[in-house]
Amino acid sequence: MERPSWDEYFIDIAFEVAKRSTCPRLQVGAILVRDRRILTTGYNGSPAGTKHCTEVGCKMVGDHCIRTVHAEQNTVIQAALHGVSTQGSTLYTTHEPCQICTKILINAGVVRIVFANNYPNEFARQLLAEAGVALVKFEKGEG
Repeated sequence: MERPSWDEYFIDIAFEVAKRSTCPRLQVGAILVRDRRILTTGYNGSPAGTKHCTEVGCKMVGDHCIRTVHAEQNTVIQAALHGVSTQGSTLYTTHEPCQICTKILINAGVVRIVFANNYPNEFARQLLAEAGVALVKFEKGEG
């Protein structure tokens, strides 16, 4: 039996988390990990206590739904709600973070981001490079 690498293990969990998403357009899951331990999880969906896109539809501005909170944002929010430090953590996510999530992750002390699907934003990539945050495209079979 071949065991998955740590990166594969955590990316697979991020995809499982994404199944909780209430966005009919794109299901995104993310987890924050430090020292091979999951700190928090998050998926994209409406703010707590409000109606979901699956119930009332997406609220579109341009080509983005503004009703949802992004998965990466929800991982940081969950850490704040439960008093969990995110300093020095790695984010595993199904999709490359947008520029707003990138800024939040930098300020939250995330040092590495591993993503499975491209969602390229050149400015976000520039910010990550400038802040010294590693951005890693995960490919199945790599570690």
